[in-house]
This record gives sequence, structure tokens and C-alpha cells, in this order.
Amino acid sequence: MTFLWPALLLAILLVPLGILLVRRIERGRRGRVAALVGTRPGGSPAPRARRRLDRVAPALVAVGMVVLVVALARPQATLALPRLEGTLMLTFDVSASMGATDVAPSRMDEAKAAAKAIVDRQPAGVVIGVVAFSDAGLAVQAPTADAAKVQAAINRMVPTRGTSLGSGILASLDAIAKAAAGTPSDYYSNRSPAPSTSPVPVAPGSDASTMIVLFSDGENNVRPDPQAVAQAAADRGIRIVTVGVGTAAGATLDLDGFKVQSSLDEAALQQIADTTKGTYYAGADSAAAATGVYDQLARSLVVRSEPLEVTAVVAGLGLLLVIAGVAVSLVRTGRMP
Repeated sequence: MTFLWPALLLAILLVPLGILLVRRIERGRRGRVAALVGTRPGGSPAPRARRRLDRVAPALVAVGMVVLVVALARPQATLALPRLEGTLMLTFDVSASMGATDVAPSRMDEAKAAAKAIVDRQPAGVVIGVVAFSDAGLAVQAPTADAAKVQAAINRMVPTRGTSLGSGILASLDAIAKAAAGTPSDYYSNRSPAPSTSPVPVAPGSDASTMIVLFSDGENNVRPDPQAVAQAAADRGIRIVTVGVGTAAGATLDLDGFKVQSSLDEAALQQIADTTKGTYYAGADSAAAATGVYDQLARSLVVRSEPLEVTAVVAGLGLLLVIAGVAVSLVRTGRMP
């Protein structure tokens, strides 16, 4: 596109040059006709009103040509468009314990399978974002209707360090707030952002068009307190659906030479869901989770500013001006301008 602008500017400059050339040729033609019939080149001067009308056709054609050249740049306009929309944040625990193999092939793979089942059933009007958290939360995909982008973000998940459920929920709340405000996607940060203001609490679950789906084994060893953050989500009316991955028996992990026992903490995940009027699902039951999520998610009317290409409109206007100029010339002189 950068290389196209000089060519477009040159094309626009050629339009007036072409008009001057045509007028010069026309004057020469009139001079030769006058010489043949033995009159002055100018002849008797035409009335001023008639001379003005004679300029209408060339002017319309010239403006139309300029508009057609502008259309080559594929101009865009930003329009505020209303639509029904629901927002779903898929929030992944990527701590080291998610590499445990008490479920085959691993807890992380089970979480990915459950998340992909949800994405596969994505209905029209629902945008999905992705958050990853270990000892901090990171929004890796802004809410989007593009299922391929969401699937790609899910595929990138790998287990890393400690676990902070609270940081994951905070990062999800921040991504939801940015999406609602239409903030440019500055989603990449190594910090888990806290809400800048304390919103007036509303009834838990009252925001039926927004939901967080938390995939985790429920273990937490890093601040903030996940139950306190779950209450913050409940105060915003946002429900958290928790999906537990792993087993109560658990598995033994080898972390840098240390043997660590890790097991599914269903009670913690159930409490987070209950606090926000959400639902708890077992990770193995991904089909029920996928169905249940969308059964609970409504869509509300939102207004989004979106870029819209207006090439066809601009090109149509240019063509209309050219046709009008030709029509005026044919009516007045019986020839093309």
C-alpha cells in the first residue's frame, strides 16, 4: 500500500493536465475550423450563462476521474455498528502442576480438549478471548469472533511455573473491561493488572452476556487470594465457570529434583463458581461444559466501531459523475466532452 500512494498522487495530477491538453486541442480545432470558414477563431462571444454551462460537463468528468483514482486506494470509514454480542474468556492454568499425567495424556491436554470443544460450538455473536496464568496472568488473545485465532492461542499453552488463580481471574476481568471499552489491544504484559476503580457492586451473575471459563486443577500457591478476586468478579455480575482437570488421587511431579504431590482441588474450584453464580464441571466432561457454557451465556446489544471498506461507494460516485458529465455534453453539444 505504501508504494501505491505515489502512483495515486501522480494519477490525480494527470487529470488536470489531461483537461488542459484537451482544451488546447479543442482550441486548435476551433481555430482550424474558423480558418476554413473565414471567421475569427473566437467568433461572436457566447453569453456568459452559456459559457458557464459549457464548463459543467468537463468539470463533472474531471471530478469523477479524480474520485475514481481515489477509489483505487481502497478507502475505509470507521462506523459505529450495533450488534448482539456475548463475551467469553477462556482462562488457562499453565502452572507446572498442569503437566501432571494423572489424566491421559496430561492435565494441560485435557484442559485444551475441553476448551476446543467450547470453541467448536461458538455461536454467532459470541467473541472469545484467551488468558494464561501461572504466577501472573497474561491475556494472549483479545476477544474475537475468529475461532482460528482462539484455537491457535489454545495450542500455544504449555506448563510453566507457580499458580495464582487470582491473577488469572484479574487478567480476565481486565481483558473484558478493555474489550467493552474498545481499548486498542495492549494485552501483552508481564503483570496481572488490577481494576483501576472499584465499580459499584451488582448482583452476582447479573451480567448474563459475559463469562469467564477457568481451566485449572484448583491448586494455588501465589497471591492474591482467589476467593477475594472471585468476589470482585461477582460484584461485577460476571460468572466464572470452573473446569477441574486432574484427579483427587493426583500425581507426583519432579520439579527441579524435588518430588511434589499434586491433586485436583475440586472444593476450591466449586467455591469460586458458587461465589459468582457459575457452575463447576469436571474436565473429562468437556461436552457437558461446552453445552452448559452457551446455555448460560446471553447476548446483549453493544456498539462497536469497526473499519469498513467503502471502495465500491467511492467508485460508484466517481462513475456517476463521469456519466453525468458525458450526458450533459451530449445533450448540449451532441458530442463527448
